[in-house]
Amino acid sequence: MKRDTIFYELFQEFPNIFFELIGETNANPNIYNFKSQEIKRRGFRLDGIFVPPKGNRNQPTYFLEVQCYKDLKFYVRFLTSIILFFNQYPPYSPDWYAIVIFDTHKHDVSCPGYLNALEQAHVKRFYLSDMGDDAYESLGLGILKLIVEGKRKAKKSAKQLVDKAKQELSDKAAKETFLELIESIVINKYPKLSREEVQEMLSLNLIRGTRYYQELEEEITAKVEKKVKAEVKEQVKAEVKEQVKAEVKEQVKAEVKEEFKLDMATRLLQRGISPQEVAAVLELDVEAVNNIASSQS
Repeated sequence: MKRDTIFYELFQEFPNIFFELIGETNANPNIYNFKSQEIKRRGFRLDGIFVPPKGNRNQPTYFLEVQCYKDLKFYVRFLTSIILFFNQYPPYSPDWYAIVIFDTHKHDVSCPGYLNALEQAHVKRFYLSDMGDDAYESLGLGILKLIVEGKRKAKKSAKQLVDKAKQELSDKAAKETFLELIESIVINKYPKLSREEVQEMLSLNLIRGTRYYQELEEEITAKVEKKVKAEVKEQVKAEVKEQVKAEVKEQVKAEVKEEFKLDMATRLLQRGISPQEVAAVLELDVEAVNNIASSQS
């Protein structure tokens, strides 16, 4: 997943992170509609726009650009796109800001003098590379810093964010979405990592519910289903075909659940997670998990 896509999904799902970054902590992110906008017939596109509700003249419009490479004509293109937007889509509010998020200072360029009036009144810049380690005290700022974090610190920082998300996000859907975004950032940062290495890095019990976990579950389900179908194939007769189908379905469901849990328990124990924690995560009997642990020693 490319950086632009990660930023867009992050602000789409968690608009409060954008307002935390720009220091507008009193703003209500829930009233805004965040979207990417194509400028008709001009070949221009804005990365993202936070549009206040229709009729609300007290909340400004925020135009967002994420810039991770050097473009000498960046400010001309960005501010021109905004003016063209106003021509095609008259704003609800007279106030507006052009927010630029740079990964590092070296990708910023000088704004042409003839745009000074617009720049001074409306442009605000934020550099992710300026964030210190205290950014990880916040889930929102922390995940932004993780995007530009060096590879030597990224693994530890990703684990720290996963732990924090597990503790602080009570909404299950929000937690799973946040964990998937962390996973996407890690995969983007370490493109050569295998799925097993991603599991090693983030700990399976902490990424339960994410795309990786679901793919692993589907893989095990397919294997067990194939095995069970082969075992009952000889039992199927014409007069009891429907009955056997129902029995196969129930048997597959039961064996998939059991084999999946046992397989996950073995892997988690191998990574040093205690039998008690494994039992709690997978809803297994502690004694059964202890038996697995004993067989590994």
